[in-house]
Parts: sequence; structure tokens; C-alpha cells
Amino acid sequence: MQNRGSTNAEGIDVSRYQGSINWKKVRADGKAFAFVKASQGQRYVDPTFEANVKGAKEAGVLIGAYHFVDAASAGAARLEARHFAEVLSRVGGAAALDLPPVMDYENNPAGLSKSAINSVANAFLTELEKITGRRPIIYSGNSFAANFDASLSSYKLWVARYSTSAPYDTPAWKQWAFWQYSDNGRVDGISGPVDLNVYSGTEAELREEFTKGGGDEEPMTNEEKAAFQALQQQVAALQSLHSMPVPDWAKEAVTAAAAYNPQQPLIDVNSATSYDVYRLLVVMHRMGLFDKK
Repeated sequence: MQNRGSTNAEGIDVSRYQGSINWKKVRADGKAFAFVKASQGQRYVDPTFEANVKGAKEAGVLIGAYHFVDAASAGAARLEARHFAEVLSRVGGAAALDLPPVMDYENNPAGLSKSAINSVANAFLTELEKITGRRPIIYSGNSFAANFDASLSSYKLWVARYSTSAPYDTPAWKQWAFWQYSDNGRVDGISGPVDLNVYSGTEAELREEFTKGGGDEEPMTNEEKAAFQALQQQVAALQSLHSMPVPDWAKEAVTAAAAYNPQQPLIDVNSATSYDVYRLLVVMHRMGLFDKK
């Protein structure tokens, strides 16, 4: 794989072990991005996750999140992916973060075969992308990454190798997107050691790739475009409905639903402005319920 250079964007990754972080000092120390631990297994949530996301965003540090995989089967991996997605929803979901969600898969305590390791990885990645709509990144140590086969090569690699020498090629990857090159770095705003990382390009290229719709996002298929156009037409119909007489009991819900933006769908399924409310109002209109006093 390629080596790092002086122009590569610098970043860190953190968890509860870094304690309280002064993110403004981290940014001032030249760190452009950070991956923060969100979850592990099927239940664990890092207690500093939400505070780290908030602090990094306020300081202008590009932020991503990772989940440490414990699963020893494909079924367990899917459950872990759902847990990760639920934790991400606490900060607005994967779409609210700058960098794609990360599967941290770096050890094998259950003694799985390479085939089983790939089955776990594929199950987690597929489930997570289905739920979040974002294509994940894979984090792993350089040695452990040798377990992954070519079926995973389409995912970007964040590789760990604590050396001045470049990571070596693996069956799935000849290039890295991110490289964790030290686990004992020192950064302003963090009292103890912290992992140091680089991105494969400059900070400008990092921001171009991940904050302007590039890189990890795939174009819509014809089927998706047709569905999106149909949704736009339904929203237009709802907006037309909003101009008609509406009983007092429905006015608040209609106003909220009419404000729904299909290009920025809301993640909170309990919100009064969710798409579910919109669909309910359309059905009620078609049943003529708005004509009743």
C-alpha cells in the first residue's frame, strides 16, 4: 500500500479512554477529522460518544463513528449493526456525520475460519448500509485485514499499522483511505495518549470527498429516481391539500406534514413531521375525513 506524506490530512480516533476532550484545541493542533467510538457488541454504548460528536462538530472537526464488532455469526452481526444504527440515531443518524460509519473488526476470539469472518463482516456491512443509507468503512489491523477476501474490496479501508513503513497489501486492498499509524500520540486538548491517523489526501480533498456528496455516496438507480419523483408528486398533492379548508383538530398536523422535504427526510420516527404523518393525512383526505366538522 502507499506510504503517508507531509500533505496528508491528520486526524485522531477516540473513546472514553481519552476522557473529556477540548475539541477546539484539537482543531487548533491541526487535526482535521476524528472517528469516535459509538458502540460495541449488541448493547454497549460509549459514554462519551454524544459529547464527542457535539464537541467535534462545534470545533469544525470532521466527525465519524465506529462500532467494535464482537459477533461470531452472521445473525449476531446483523443485530450489532442495528444496535450501532440506533446509537447513531441519538446524534441525528449516519447522515448527520461527515464521515461514513465504520465497522471495527480486528480480532477473532471465537477462532472463526476466514470464511466465517467474511460472513460476519458482510452481514454487518450489508445490514448497516441498508439501515443508514451510507456505505460503511472497514477498520482493521494490517495483519487481521489479511483475513478479508476480495468480496470486501469495494469498501474503503482504514488500516492500523504502527510504523513509519507503509502498510502491506492484503487480498482485498492495495490502497488505504485512512491509516492509523500510532497509538501513542500527543495532541493538544487531550490529556493522555491518543491514536493518530492520516487520510490518503489533503484536508481539502477530505472535505471534498465526504462533505459535498462525493466518495461514499452512490448515484440513484432508475427505480430510486422513479420512487423519488412519485414522492415529490405526493408531497405536491399534500401542499395543494394544505390550501383547502382543514378542521381545527388537523391544522397542526397538516402544517407539519406539508413542510416535509423528501430531499432531507427526518430520522426521528416519532416526530410530528415524519413521513408517517404525511401518509396518514393523505389517507384521511382520500376518505373524505377533512370534510367533517
